[in-house]
Amino acid sequence: MTLTAADVAEIMRLVEASKFDELDLEIDGVKLRLRRTGASGGFARSMTTPAGASEAAAAADASRSDAAPEPDAASGPAAASGPAAASGPTSASAPLDVNLRDITSPMLGTFYRAPKPGSAPFVEIGSVVEEDSVIAIIEVMKLMNTVRAGVKGVITEILPGDESLVEFGDILMRARVGA
Repeated sequence: MTLTAADVAEIMRLVEASKFDELDLEIDGVKLRLRRTGASGGFARSMTTPAGASEAAAAADASRSDAAPEPDAASGPAAASGPAAASGPTSASAPLDVNLRDITSPMLGTFYRAPKPGSAPFVEIGSVVEEDSVIAIIEVMKLMNTVRAGVKGVITEILPGDESLVEFGDILMRARVGA
């Protein structure tokens, strides 16, 4: 059995939703380590580690997490959303307009608005999109996954900043449909 990008995204989503600070996983010689990086709630990821270092780090982190469980609560899934979390007031006002549709993240990863650094973004506010229009890229474990709009309309809002961590279900953009 090998880990796919979808498997890693699901593992990251589950760990983020839990109260754990760290996860070490080894499957068929592939080692995956996920560790919360602090108040931002994001993850530091490593695909391979020496066996001795992994055990020592796990022991050190286990003692740290026993001593300070409170930062866990502060860095839970809501805090990890980054710029999307900062848009709370905007999120609350979204349901008032029946023509607005949320475009959500299909996975956890790093959000990119452009195909490569220095390139023009896939979409801007005011861009017209079709259901199959590529609107962003989400990177998971060095794999670039395109995100499609899924709706036909006009982009009215872009919530996360470029290169920010997004979670499964986070609102990436809003589009006005049928207007």
